[in-house]
Amino acid sequence: MSEVKHRAGFVNIIGNPNAGKSTLMNALLGEKLSIVTPKAQTTRHRIMGIMNGDDYQIVYSDTPGVLDPKYKLHEGMMKSVGTALTDADLILLVIDSSDKIGLHSGTLEKIRKTKIPVFVILNKYDLVGNEGIQLVFEKWTTELPQAKVFPVSALEKIHTKELFDQIMRVIPESPPYFPKDEVSDRSMRFFVSEIIREKIFMNYDKEIPYSCEVYIEEYIDEPELVTISAIINAERESQKRIIIGHQGSALKRVGTQARKDMESFIGKKVMLKTFVKVDDNWRNDERKLKNLGYLD
Repeated sequence: MSEVKHRAGFVNIIGNPNAGKSTLMNALLGEKLSIVTPKAQTTRHRIMGIMNGDDYQIVYSDTPGVLDPKYKLHEGMMKSVGTALTDADLILLVIDSSDKIGLHSGTLEKIRKTKIPVFVILNKYDLVGNEGIQLVFEKWTTELPQAKVFPVSALEKIHTKELFDQIMRVIPESPPYFPKDEVSDRSMRFFVSEIIREKIFMNYDKEIPYSCEVYIEEYIDEPELVTISAIINAERESQKRIIIGHQGSALKRVGTQARKDMESFIGKKVMLKTFVKVDDNWRNDERKLKNLGYLD
């Protein structure tokens, strides 16, 4: 009997803001690691999700949406996208099937020149109809003739199993890169801060979610309880007042929603304390961005 070969590799997911990259990674993993909201630019960090089987390990990377930087924060985000275009065994380029904007030209040119295999994922294809998806399919077959093109609905998990089967065909034979019980390269502090940030995106409008960052000041893990103290940085006093809300009602709502998700994610009771501070230049402060993991 021939020995079963083990496969392992890195699958990096890139695309425009709000194309559905995080939803796709969560669908492929079968669990929620990346936060998801309807707003663009929700993802700020490159997040690895590790999928393990007896004879395979796939390391998915969710990346920030491609954009032209306005802040040093954005420069750090785009650096992680640039790295994701070079250190993969397979690139998944996620396209919103209804998107009329097109992919960032510099990123498209890099993908054209890459020697790495590319799958173009036409996400949300179920929302554009047969004629619409045919036009998008033809467009991307022409744009990237070396790539394979797959219509998928990450949200509804339509064709995600077929996509996984095709990914497995590309992943090389290799021993695992991480221990088989690991699900991500990120710490629990990171994930709980992301959960709070997701709730900020869901509960506030306009510039507020983009002006906020979450920092975990304290994380105490005891057998029956996890105690978490979180700082929400806003850029202006007026934003701080909105985040807190009348008699603290808005901040309490965010905290309650976040705590419930944390308890589900961690599997323990959580005591969450949240505080709002003003930091008017955090998006352009290199030292702070390094501390937050956006810059090297």
